[in-house]
Amino acid sequence: QVQLVESGGGLVQAGDSLRLSCAASGRTFSNYGMGWFRQAPGKEREFVAAISYSGGSTDYTSSVQGRFTISRVNAKNTVYLLMNDLKPEDTAVYYCAADRTGWGMHHNDYDYWGQGTQVTVSS
Repeated sequence: QVQLVESGGGLVQAGDSLRLSCAASGRTFSNYGMGWFRQAPGKEREFVAAISYSGGSTDYTSSVQGRFTISRVNAKNTVYLLMNDLKPEDTAVYYCAADRTGWGMHHNDYDYWGQGTQVTVSS
């Protein structure tokens, strides 16, 4: 089992930045690819970003490319999502997730999920 706890969400204005953190416990963190997903009210959960076991490879959905950066510090069992130039359409609950077999772009790829953290961007 892997336990994931997100933090860092909040209410910000358009153009602001936030850094989300996801702390993992329970298993060897570096054995898992990590991803961030988000879900807005009335919408399906969507992929945001993913990072490989060592952090050497990353993927992003096109709408956040160039604004968001995913990173990880395996020594701290933590994955981050730095979000710059936030837009109202980024408003959602953000979830981190752990993938035993890669760093996929589909929620079905992931085995463990955190409880989510709310990000609200006002215009």
